[in-house]
Formats: sequence, C-alpha cells, structure tokens
Amino acid sequence: QVRLVESGGGLVQAGGSLRLSCAPSRSIFMINVMGWYRQAPGKQRELVATITSGGSTNYADSVKGRFTISRDNPKNTVYLQMNSLKPEDTAVYYCNFMARYDYWGQGTQVTVSS
Repeated sequence: QVRLVESGGGLVQAGGSLRLSCAPSRSIFMINVMGWYRQAPGKQRELVATITSGGSTNYADSVKGRFTISRDNPKNTVYLQMNSLKPEDTAVYYCNFMARYDYWGQGTQVTVSS
C-alpha cells in the first residue's frame, strides 16, 4: 500500500518560514494534481494550494503571496514553501495526490508562535 510521507513541519515564530515536502513510499503513476490542505483545531480541513501536472497552481486567498507550491514530477514530490508565517497558519498540514486513486499523507504539525 502506498503511503505519502510528509516532512518539514515544526515550530516557528511569526514572520518565519518553513518548507514542507511530501513524497510517496513508492512511485505513483500519472499524478494529476498534488496539493496541500490544513486543519486547525476545531475547524474543517481546508485547501491551501494545488498544482497540476502541467504546473498550474491554485491558492487559498489567505496564503496568496506568502506560500508557494511546487512539484518535482520525476521524484513524485510536492513542496510547500511557507513564508511570512502567521499564528493563524497553525494547523496540521496534509498532502494529497490525485491519481487513479486519491492519496493522503498522515499530516505534519505546523505551529506559528506570536
């Protein structure tokens, strides 16, 4: 069974940066869309950013201009560069791959202190 493995979360002060990475435990054929979602305590999971196989990106309004999603297709890896972090960015971040099946990571905690 394929697992998505996230890394790069942690604790950072407001205004700081983190870079998240997500890669599968083994190669996945034809990943159409890679994305990042997040879920804060007491809130629903929400979209952060997505990127298609052609490189088209989509961002939540709350992260536009601060976060950048990118992907390395040969490595089946997606990244999320997060700059100018705010306390409201605190959440568990999940990666998602949409291929023939829908894959989710286990989540990585991002905590931004004020």
